Amino acid sequence: MDGGASYNPRTVEEVFRDFKGRRAGMIKALTTDVEEFYQQCDPEKENLCLYGFPSEQWEVNLPAEEVPPELPEPALGINFARDGMQEKDWLSLVAVHSDAWLLSVSFYFGSRFGFDKADRKRLFNMINDLPTVFEVVTGTAKKQVKEKSSVSNHSSNKTKSNSKRGSESQGKFSKVMQAKDEDGEGLDEEDEEEHGETLCGACGENYASDEFWICCDICEKWFHGKCVKITPARAEHIKQYKCPSCSNKRARP
Repeated sequence: MDGGASYNPRTVEEVFRDFKGRRAGMIKALTTDVEEFYQQCDPEKENLCLYGFPSEQWEVNLPAEEVPPELPEPALGINFARDGMQEKDWLSLVAVHSDAWLLSVSFYFGSRFGFDKADRKRLFNMINDLPTVFEVVTGTAKKQVKEKSSVSNHSSNKTKSNSKRGSESQGKFSKVMQAKDEDGEGLDEEDEEEHGETLCGACGENYASDEFWICCDICEKWFHGKCVKITPARAEHIKQYKCPSCSNKRARP
């Protein structure tokens, strides 16, 4: 298990890019790939860890054998707690430990390559501008965004945005189609500002005006179409969209 040890970022930008890649992989494991992640964390197996890689991939595996390890190690034995608590609480616990590991890896690189006070502060600020894994997994990030504007304003903007991209008959199905209408006009300032604060429930990134987004009718989280493998053409034929997490929810033994 190399945990990405062969790749050594040396600048603030490179370390941040490494952080974003690992973070995206772990968020994927805990959201869009949650069913597969759950199955891999078998309590009957030995101590397991969740690893995120700069390539935005994730892996559940045994910890590194070498002591001390090349990189800081994630929380050990996450599989043992899986069946002893509710799934959402277990995922939240793994998310918290994932945030701690991501920070430790980034600042390990910072220490190893001699980042000074200004570099460390800049790295932290770049990291801090992103929602934590815990905030994305629990939906806290979305709640924080909602607090910035009133519920009524949010609803009216959402309705206005949806009406520009679909017919009224698609009522319950809340989705954002291509940011630019067929006539070439973009979103108005009010819509773009409102959606600009929205975060993808899969990768945690902000809304971008040139991307296709879709909203889950169950949990009401927004997702990049590419993150949940939904195209605008396919979305037109979906009456009620369920994100991967809501689709996979079922009673656990």
